[in-house]
Amino acid sequence: MIKHRGFPGRMPGTDYQFTIRRENKKGATPLIARERYADRRPADRRADAAFVEALWLYFGDQPFERGNLDAGRLSWLLGREVIALDDPFDPEDYEALLQLDVARARASFPEAFDGSGHWEGSA
Repeated sequence: MIKHRGFPGRMPGTDYQFTIRRENKKGATPLIARERYADRRPADRRADAAFVEALWLYFGDQPFERGNLDAGRLSWLLGREVIALDDPFDPEDYEALLQLDVARARASFPEAFDGSGHWEGSA
């Protein structure tokens, strides 16, 4: 499992995890496309936006391996802002290739790209 050094481990001041420390001996937690409903808590929406911003700043529009990125956080974005590049896609593979769909991510989380987000806005 590749570790994305320099990628934020969590959203500061919260328990929203962005990376894992070590791989699961029983295998990777499967990625599943989770439905985001309009009534999600504001804190959850902020965590999604901060994660998208971190993906953008770290990977840009380039493909990346799943590696140590948190399965739960990726699952909230999978199939929309984060797309699988492998065909067939193995949701339990730490080496699965993913990519940020920049156009869709900009539409869903504009604050992640305009400099007012969590990481750039605090710099």
